Amino acid sequence: MPEQHPRPLADRYELRTRIGRGTMGTVWRAYDRSLGREIAVKEIRQDPSLSPRQRQELRERMMREGRMAARVSHPSVATIHDVIVSDGIPWIIMELVEGRSLEQVIDEEGPLPPRLVAEIGYDLLGALRAAHAQDILHRDVKPANVLLTETGRVVLTDFGIAKALGDHALTQTGMVIGSPGYTAPERARGDYTGPESDLWSLGATLYFAVEGRPAYERPTVGETLAALMTEKADPPAQAGPLRPVLDGLLEKDHTVRLTPERAAAMLRLIADTPTGLHSRRCPRRPGAP
Repeated sequence: MPEQHPRPLADRYELRTRIGRGTMGTVWRAYDRSLGREIAVKEIRQDPSLSPRQRQELRERMMREGRMAARVSHPSVATIHDVIVSDGIPWIIMELVEGRSLEQVIDEEGPLPPRLVAEIGYDLLGALRAAHAQDILHRDVKPANVLLTETGRVVLTDFGIAKALGDHALTQTGMVIGSPGYTAPERARGDYTGPESDLWSLGATLYFAVEGRPAYERPTVGETLAALMTEKADPPAQAGPLRPVLDGLLEKDHTVRLTPERAAAMLRLIADTPTGLHSRRCPRRPGAP
């Protein structure tokens, strides 16, 4: 596809190239002419099949994404600079994070060593705890929404279906909320959605990272959801010391699921314990020697 000419936005920004699509829209590499820096800009997805009501709900959700994510301050959450409306479309102006998704890394390089996965998990858990402290649920933690940079920074992206605890105003249209193989059993059943649900999705994400395959993978969405609600995940074969963490996070009963405090302590211990398994070149944690 030929390179597109920069497209102006709100007399300040230039949209340069598309760099990805999330649950709620298209992400652009862009340039802030006022501050002279590269940024990322998220544009709402305009699906012609949606009704006017659904389009309005999507716009409201995207605006909420910017407002809520801006409340979360953590190195593993992309910084939100601004939320604007231009030509009736909401746009989120955010930090540009250069890196590959965890999904891409596993697809291209295969499973990662348990110690590195523990490091990644510790950072992601920190991002979730920061969000939960603001009463914000992510609701779509999955490998495609985790970015790994060359410097070793781990970033949780796409708060596109994030939800403030107790907010029931935007649930009428039955939009897809989450990704089937990474949706906690209680959410799939419609029984409950809370911080514990994000932790289950984190467990499924780390399982994928260390095993190179999803914990629940079936031919159809319906079969996948049925499996994660009724069956145990296949025992991980490559997790090593990470297995107790995966078992605890993937516990189907959210009331006895591994707590974030305990999970953080377990992940930190694994990450800090030399194993001699780093035979491949892997990104390091920020600040690591």
